[in-house]
Parts: sequence; structure tokens; C-alpha cells
Amino acid sequence: MPSKAVPVSEMRFVGKTVVVTGAGSGIGAETSRRFAAEGANVVIADIDFVSASAVADSIDGALAVKVDVRSREQLRSMVAASVDRFGGVDVLVNNAMSCSETPFLEITPQEVAKDFEVTVMGPFFASQEVIPGMIARGGGVILNVSSVNGMSYFGNEAYSAAKAGLNSLTAALAIQFGASGIRCNAVAPGSVATEYWRARERADPTVLEQAARWYPLGRVGQPADVASALMFLASEAASWITGVVLPVEGGLLAGNLAMARGLVQARDDGAHD
Repeated sequence: MPSKAVPVSEMRFVGKTVVVTGAGSGIGAETSRRFAAEGANVVIADIDFVSASAVADSIDGALAVKVDVRSREQLRSMVAASVDRFGGVDVLVNNAMSCSETPFLEITPQEVAKDFEVTVMGPFFASQEVIPGMIARGGGVILNVSSVNGMSYFGNEAYSAAKAGLNSLTAALAIQFGASGIRCNAVAPGSVATEYWRARERADPTVLEQAARWYPLGRVGQPADVASALMFLASEAASWITGVVLPVEGGLLAGNLAMARGLVQARDDGAHD
């Protein structure tokens, strides 16, 4: 979904520098474009430098950086490049993800390690790299892209456990560095029509249609839905919000309508026995 034109009155991030990991596609790419449309300097960080460069080429003045978030050295270089180009980092969006599909009893230590290294350790050390500079600049914002999987059970056990760890990290950073003017929040998307789901759709063309039935709003998310929430949390409108995990999931966590209807039906059937 292309970014919409932003009125001048909504240029909330003029002069700010935003670093987005996993920005070569999906939520990260849309978020980068939206921040740039509101005046931000944007650093497009991704393990796939070709994809990062393609996104950066679509944004005036953006910087593309190749980074594997599992590498502390590459994270340090990412932040250094951001400082060299733009003078500092005001907003860090930890968006890179890894989600193993192997069933629980078959998943390997290597797959579990990758999910945790990308999902928890990457944001942990990326935050460690930007926080000293944020403190020196008088504050900043760290945003973590979590998942409903970190809040309830929807499969993908290693990924889910890692996202729960990311939620805990969000609270820890918010508490520890709030007095330094640093806010840390997370968003928890449900199913979003990104390349990850498009790959699954190629195997089963009805997978997104089937997923949509579980959402009270009747559809899966779009990258723009998540980007809008991230931009709100980064903005001054959220200046007294920190340490939260904001569900962006079409009502999925509110309850299970199919289950509720089943229970009502079972009750009604029993009343007529």
C-alpha cells in the first residue's frame, strides 16, 4: 500500500533521524517511507542490502546500511554511519524478525537461536548502541515491533517466546532510561500482509482469507496500519506514553467470536435437551 501525501501541518519529524531495521520490505519499508514523508532523515537497515538500497532510492536523502542484527559489530557500524551522516539517532525502530516454522518437537537449537538472536538480542544490542547518544542529546525514542504471539498463543513457539522477551525488554528500557528522556514502547501486530505472508500465500492462496475470519474487523493488517501506530508512539502526541505494548491487531486479542458462538450454541442446544 503506497504512502499517502502528508499535509505540511503533519510534518512531525523534521530534523529527526530515524533508524529502522528490517527496512528492506514490509512494515520496515512502509515505516521508513512514512517517517521520511513527515520530514525525518531515515536510515534503511537490512541484511539484504539490495532491498535496503531499493527502498532508500525511493526516499530523498535516505541512507541504506547493510546490517545483520545478530552482529554487534554491524549494529555499531550502523549507528556510527547514522551519526556520521545525520549527526545522531533520535528514533530507533527494531523491526527485523526471524520466525521459524518447524514444529515444536522438531525445531533445532540453531533455529531457536536465530529467532532469539534476531528478535531479542538484536534490539537489545541496537538499543545499547543508541542509548548513550540519546542521553547526550537529551532524549530519544526506541520502538520495538513485537507480535500478538508474544501476548497469547498462536503457534511458532520459539518466535513467540522471543517476542515475549522483547516485550519484557521494552518495559525494562522504559523504566531504566525514562529519567534520561528516553521513551521505549512496542507494537504487537497480528497477521500483516507482508512478504512473509505472501510467501505462505503462494503455497496456499486462501491463507490470508482464512486468517481474516479470526479478526473482529474482518481483515488482516497492512504495513501502513503498523507504521501509523509506530509514528504515533514516536511523536510528541505520545510524550507521556512509555513501557507499553500496543496491540495493532484488528481486535484479535479481545476475544474469540467463533468460540463464543460455539459456547452459545452449545448452551442453547443443551437447553432443548
